[in-house]
Amino acid sequence: MVLVELLSGLRGIVKVKNCADIDSAVFKLHYRLTATMLFCFCMLVTANSLVGEPINCVHGDHPMLPDKVVNTYCWIHTTFTLPKYIHRGYGRGTGVVYPGVGPHLASDELVYHAYYQWVPFVLFLQGLMFYAPHWLWRTWEGGKLESIVMGLSIPVMSRDERHDKIYLLADYLYSSIHYHNFYAIKFFLCELLNLVNSVFNMWFLNKFLGGTFFTYGIDVLYFTETNQEERTDPMIVVFPRVTKCNFNMYGPSGTIETHDLMCVLALNIINEKIYVFLWFWFVILAGISTLALVYRLLVFCIPTIRSGLLQKRARLRYKNGLDIISKKLQVGDFFLLYLLSKNVELIAFSSLMEELSARLANKPLHPDLEVSTAPQIAERHRLMSEDA
Repeated sequence: MVLVELLSGLRGIVKVKNCADIDSAVFKLHYRLTATMLFCFCMLVTANSLVGEPINCVHGDHPMLPDKVVNTYCWIHTTFTLPKYIHRGYGRGTGVVYPGVGPHLASDELVYHAYYQWVPFVLFLQGLMFYAPHWLWRTWEGGKLESIVMGLSIPVMSRDERHDKIYLLADYLYSSIHYHNFYAIKFFLCELLNLVNSVFNMWFLNKFLGGTFFTYGIDVLYFTETNQEERTDPMIVVFPRVTKCNFNMYGPSGTIETHDLMCVLALNIINEKIYVFLWFWFVILAGISTLALVYRLLVFCIPTIRSGLLQKRARLRYKNGLDIISKKLQVGDFFLLYLLSKNVELIAFSSLMEELSARLANKPLHPDLEVSTAPQIAERHRLMSEDA
């Protein structure tokens, strides 16, 4: 029930609001899917009721070592494992109770594990990082698309109302032509930031987990294909479930006593699976983001691709109109039209494109219409209705 209550707080991110679609499907993978997953994982590792206490340490029956004090101490001051026992057999007769856990000397190499204290914070920070490009683009966009759509996404409206809105929108596009390049550049920068974000998070997790994340997923795949008795599970190496902890305290005579404790990190059962999933997801997301960025560059640089996309979305009946639009519109103008095509109903967008092509050609849509000045509304409606 606690987890359900926590997850209910994410409805605002996942819920699709009734507003203009100002980005792409790949963009949504970052701020809507990935950020939501990271916030869910953060809540998952915070809800300790799923696995009980995050740490439990065995210390014998010493009357001066209360369970709560020992567990809190080892959680705060970190636990450790011994690399010399990682890839050795364990169990009766081996001297090793668990991979990485066994008797040690002062000269032995120790690997301390402090990451588990920071896992919820890191997951939450990553969720914010994946949401940041969307917040930045939404701030830069400033509701521009929502304001110029003017309700043309609704398929059912009166004919007069549709024609009035198409005329006003065409008038805005014609008067602001070549003024939208910076608008497109800002979106491209946010898409580039998404890709940088994916790669940076992989590097960041590799540093956070002590240089083991880059090969983590590959090691897990290799482990599943080999004889498990011949190799140690890489998930146990990175996220040990049993570790050691040294607890120092004063004895009855004032002498410092060191208690060698064995601790069970039940929370690592969840952590190991979360980071295996994140490894594969970040690799896939970085690949998809790279392809999307290359596609965006090709669209921005090659007019033929832009012309084909407009033809597919507008379904213009006159090829000359499409040629005029493709030749006279710059990258920013095309990008704004592309976003409009995702938010405006098909018939209305086709009419808008024909109206815009007529204005760009500096000639009316029909011989008896004037482009330089607004025609009589009733007559224009009749002619556009006949054309439809």
